[in-house]
Amino acid sequence: MVWPHRALTPQGFVWFIGITACLIALPLIASLGSPVLWGLLPFIALAVGGIWYALKRAWRQGEQREVLLLDRAHLSLTRHDPGRTDRHWQANPYWLRVALRDDGPVEDYLTLAAEGREVELGACLSADERRSLARELRQRLAALKENGDDR
Repeated sequence: MVWPHRALTPQGFVWFIGITACLIALPLIASLGSPVLWGLLPFIALAVGGIWYALKRAWRQGEQREVLLLDRAHLSLTRHDPGRTDRHWQANPYWLRVALRDDGPVEDYLTLAAEGREVELGACLSADERRSLARELRQRLAALKENGDDR
């Protein structure tokens, strides 16, 4: 299973938003009781709301995951993206090609190809992690093909 790294836990998110709101609101103490407070308050609320929205969106994107099942008979890849239906891809491991491409949208774009179809793998991973995953997949596929003759 592959999923993106999350830097904040739910408790860390609450703490970060709380501390950020307090630190941004600190300058408001000097303006308490004056009309300037009402001029600054919407901008401070907008800044905290923007930070909250950005972190929540990043957290939701962290719910993306890919499940790869590989055995001698078949390979199955299921991709779950938040807000979309799951996508499934299957292939015969014997014909599977693992490719790291330089011409993709990201560095070391990892794809699996078989039977005239191609699918991206590890979209949420860093370039180093994609290279490592490609190396491991190639090793496992070679081992399956090597041991596959004894069926």
